[in-house]
Amino acid sequence: MVGFQARELISSERRITGLSTSVIADLVAELGPAWQARRDAALLDRPRRRGVGAGAKYKLVFVDRLLATLVHLRHGVTHDVLACWFQVDRSTITRAVGEIRPLLADRGCQIDGGLRLRTLADVIAHLGATGRTALMDATEIRVRRPAANRGGRSRFISGKSRINAMKALVLTDEHGQLLFCGETRAGSVADITQARDAGLIDLLADTIDLQILADAGYQGLAAQTSGQVVTPPRKRRGKNLEHLQWLMTHHEAARFAHSSARIPVEHGIAHLKNWRALARHHSRRENLPDTIRAVTGLLSDQQAPRHSKALELTASSA
Repeated sequence: MVGFQARELISSERRITGLSTSVIADLVAELGPAWQARRDAALLDRPRRRGVGAGAKYKLVFVDRLLATLVHLRHGVTHDVLACWFQVDRSTITRAVGEIRPLLADRGCQIDGGLRLRTLADVIAHLGATGRTALMDATEIRVRRPAANRGGRSRFISGKSRINAMKALVLTDEHGQLLFCGETRAGSVADITQARDAGLIDLLADTIDLQILADAGYQGLAAQTSGQVVTPPRKRRGKNLEHLQWLMTHHEAARFAHSSARIPVEHGIAHLKNWRALARHHSRRENLPDTIRAVTGLLSDQQAPRHSKALELTASSA
């Protein structure tokens, strides 16, 4: 079990977990009862030979399990290293991460006012109610290559980067605050196909005057969503276009303005990749969706106070 001084150092040093002390304290208060409830339910769900509370005690208390999971997600520290750090067996760390990661994944993204968005439907409903513009993109996360002689081995190969990857759909607001990251697909799936499979077209059918800025990979969604998904103008090619210099200048200016407006979503993806668990995923591919949602929720907790202050300053200046 890690000592009190080491636990205090981990929780107080933001470089270790990527989170402030107040955010970690909120996580302990929020997830502690949920973790205990799941543990009690698992114990009562099977025939018991001993009374409740009997047997060996946990060597790793809940706070240590949470801190170990945060360090693993932030820096990609292996379970062996964490086991040496917390003075337990590697299997204990593996079990602890497996218990805490789903709890973090179920929290969703925190936005203004403490509201949490857990699904893509929640995000679209929130945008429709507030009238705010969203930015959409997809990011690839490198994963382990499937074993040889297994079916579907090539479907994880990305057509863009030519690596084994999985793809996640990312939505932020116009200031770069994360609203959603999920709907994970294999790397060979196109961006527009991922959005369609996620049900984005059906969700936008129930909204009006909603605007989502996307890159050229989503061209075609505008016609299917009544113009609510906005993509950049297509590149114009031709031998005689040099005679229409004024048109080309206006066209390139429109493309530049669109790409400039989408910069915050690229920054949001970069913040996600600062967590080493998403820079390259070394664990099982089946765990990646929970890892993505867990990191997204943690990052949104850290972003929420800063974005609230930015919105207040914008409102006061207006």
